[in-house]
Amino acid sequence: MGGPPAGAAPASGWDVESVATELLACEAERRDRPPFTDEWPGLDLDTGYAVRDRTLARRLERGERLVGVKLGLTSRAKQQRMGVDTPFVAWLTDAMVLPVGDAVPRHRLIHPRVEPEIVFVMGERLEGPGVSAASAMAAVASVWAGAEVIDSRYRDFRFTAGDVAADNASSGAFVTGPVGLPPAGLDLSLEGVLVEVDGEVVDSATGAAIQGHPGEALALAANDLARRGHAIEPGWVVLTGGMTDAVDAPPGVSVGLHFTHLGSVWLRGGEG
Repeated sequence: MGGPPAGAAPASGWDVESVATELLACEAERRDRPPFTDEWPGLDLDTGYAVRDRTLARRLERGERLVGVKLGLTSRAKQQRMGVDTPFVAWLTDAMVLPVGDAVPRHRLIHPRVEPEIVFVMGERLEGPGVSAASAMAAVASVWAGAEVIDSRYRDFRFTAGDVAADNASSGAFVTGPVGLPPAGLDLSLEGVLVEVDGEVVDSATGAAIQGHPGEALALAANDLARRGHAIEPGWVVLTGGMTDAVDAPPGVSVGLHFTHLGSVWLRGGEG
């Protein structure tokens, strides 16, 4: 009693539709903004996912094609650094695919940063709930090295869980490496990566940084999507989450991501 009627917009004026519109406008205009939760504290995780799904619908309406999902903040260290306590699941479309050899597309992003990923291409449909890491890995056709170019529509990458879910987990672009291997025989918890910037190794990690094993992240994604009526489809690409901190790639700078068995991915910073 005494509250706003069901379906009414919050006092801030923001709602799912208007936040989706603003995020897509920020992306198109290459501008950042403060997090919406500064004005709309009610933008919780579930509401953020509703915004995420609305922006996907708008992308599909304008001709983009859904090609997979990505996980964000799967590393506990990165969760603590960003002030959130859960990984996020977001959508990948064909407009986010970066062709091999292309530079980081700074001309269409706000403040892009590069992070190494272990990437799955799915062979079978994977639907939760109750998916385990073992059953998740059984649905994988091949494993690849990858680089995600993360971006954020929020100034200084400052956001809450609801904000970043709405922003499709800071999606930008992604590229996969030259080597695709079957998962059998790979110990992905021990798959290492060295991050090289202009010839200097600046970071390293193993697949254990991703929820203990990338298969755990895949299972998490399937189970989380099931809560909202979605499944991971055959042929989809799944980015399992950044293994290390993301690094900047200013114009002309070369970033190399060197994996133990999955080869290397090279990116150079493009012009703004």
